Amino acid sequence: MSKQLTFTPANDGLWQQYEELAARAYGHPIGDITHLRDHADLQVAVRGGQVVAGGLGLLVDQFFGGSPVPSACLGDGCVAPEERGDHLATRMTEQRLRPLIERGAVISAISTSSTGYARRLGWEAPVPVLAWEVPIDDLKQSFTMADFEVEHGSSDEAQSLQRDLAQQWNGPVLRPTWWTRWKEDKGGLTMYRFNRPGHPTAGVLSLATKRHERHGATVVVHDFWAASQPTAAAMLAFLGRHNTRAQTIEFRRGALPPYPTLLHGLRHHRPTVESWHPWMLRILDIPEAVRLRGWPADLATSVPIETENEGGEGSDCWMLHIKDGTAEITPTSAEGQVTLTRQQLAVWYAGGYRSTTSARLAGVRAGSESALATLVRSTTYLEPWLPDHF
Repeated sequence: MSKQLTFTPANDGLWQQYEELAARAYGHPIGDITHLRDHADLQVAVRGGQVVAGGLGLLVDQFFGGSPVPSACLGDGCVAPEERGDHLATRMTEQRLRPLIERGAVISAISTSSTGYARRLGWEAPVPVLAWEVPIDDLKQSFTMADFEVEHGSSDEAQSLQRDLAQQWNGPVLRPTWWTRWKEDKGGLTMYRFNRPGHPTAGVLSLATKRHERHGATVVVHDFWAASQPTAAAMLAFLGRHNTRAQTIEFRRGALPPYPTLLHGLRHHRPTVESWHPWMLRILDIPEAVRLRGWPADLATSVPIETENEGGEGSDCWMLHIKDGTAEITPTSAEGQVTLTRQQLAVWYAGGYRSTTSARLAGVRAGSESALATLVRSTTYLEPWLPDHF
């Protein structure tokens, strides 16, 4: 390519060009490029006056350890087919991150089928991501509503419940005020609220339907937030009531929380599970990401760790101090008792290593079993789960 390549924030004309490029690169229109225009940052690469690459970025908070951490969530990125093969995606990714880092992002999340490419750039997947399909009659036969009431539509109380429940996991987005409307409009979602008579909202469910060509529909669950096991059981029973129009319930990838209410309640074990490309996490600023995260209030410890730099170019030694629900990590001359790559650090940060065994089998190296156990314990009191799509 002889013409010079430049990177720039998109103005109105470049935004329209990128929308057209994305439709060509993906093979279909990408609605979010229009829907997120008022909320997202769009960086593009231009050659000869034409947009040849780009991608959206959202600066939002993600919950880790119960605390919101500013995150650069990247989505809808692409490179023109005629420009592929020259590592433009790598350069474009750094350009997309730059303005979000300047605005305070200390971590970054991405969801991509090109996991090897993302891993080379420093992201890693904390957990597998699954989509579930369950025969609707199995839900109808296995769960009951008990005394729960169901109301159609969202409410301020329902959105407050969703935020409270999101804090109990590592990864969910602290949804901005515009988030719910965006998702409802994009997916044609129907919202339901669940509560016991005279009690506050205890469950929030959103779903869409996919019409079959001949008869009926498939129900697709997008949001499944339950404050307790009885609430989750009532929500599953409610889904079973759709049996007059649907044969199956689909839980969209990542929509079903990683707790066993469904499997423990089914009378017949006939669900099917499909693995999807995972969400991936990258630590952009180690000291700030550690400082802003929540930590166990009952843990007081200091652990020397070593992080290998990206590309295998040297390493950094740190002392991690945790006390009274807060933590800091500072440079040190002490030899690290646990050694992690930047990708492994992201998995640990998200609570993805549930035991020292899983950490070691993932390649984490430790000279001290006690230090590794303490490090693992510091992030595993909440589980990783990211049901939000961007």
